[in-house]
Amino acid sequence: MRTVQLLGYLTDPQTRRPVTAATNKVEAYNGFSEWVRFGNRGVITDNDPVEHEKAVKFNALLTNCLIFRNTLDIAEAVRALQTEGWKVEPEDLAEVSPYLTEEVMRFGQYSTHELDLAPEAYEPHLEVDFRVLGADEAVAA
Repeated sequence: MRTVQLLGYLTDPQTRRPVTAATNKVEAYNGFSEWVRFGNRGVITDNDPVEHEKAVKFNALLTNCLIFRNTLDIAEAVRALQTEGWKVEPEDLAEVSPYLTEEVMRFGQYSTHELDLAPEAYEPHLEVDFRVLGADEAVAA
């Protein structure tokens, strides 16, 4: 039964496409998360399970915060392009990843005097019609 399933998977591109897309997304996230985890090259040297859990959860929190910040920056760039008259298609955004590292200073000096400032309101809406994507493209995106 497994052999038949595996052969079907190997010979059918329609079956492989969503699996490959999902696998690529997971691998991209894992690579980004590994890049974020910089202390001691990500090696947990403590034998305390509570400390293990803290290290993993702090890394996940920091990774997700950076992804959110990158997503806000991407949305801001899309809005700027639209203001300039560019038409942004869903297919264009499907090629953009929030796992950007170029603008992140992992080893910089950080100011904490702005921690009391309230952030600007988050605007999730983009003027892009994602309904035009077909089912296959939506899965791959």
